[in-house]
Amino acid sequence: MDGFTAFINKYGGAIVGLIVGIILAVLIVFTNFYKVILGIALIIACVWLGAYIQRNKDSVKEKTKNFIDKL
Repeated sequence: MDGFTAFINKYGGAIVGLIVGIILAVLIVFTNFYKVILGIALIIACVWLGAYIQRNKDSVKEKTKNFIDKL
């Protein structure tokens, strides 16, 4: 029993990830679930970009100004 518990403690996250990955793969193949995943990825990317711009407002302004000046 200690061997099984040690195995679960060591590889539990990988096992859960495997199960979730298989479920997602089946959903992506047999449905249009990839559109949902793409939408979620787009939302996360936009949230990250907005937070980055808010934290680095001055440097983003300067980089944007330099880019426009090059055009």
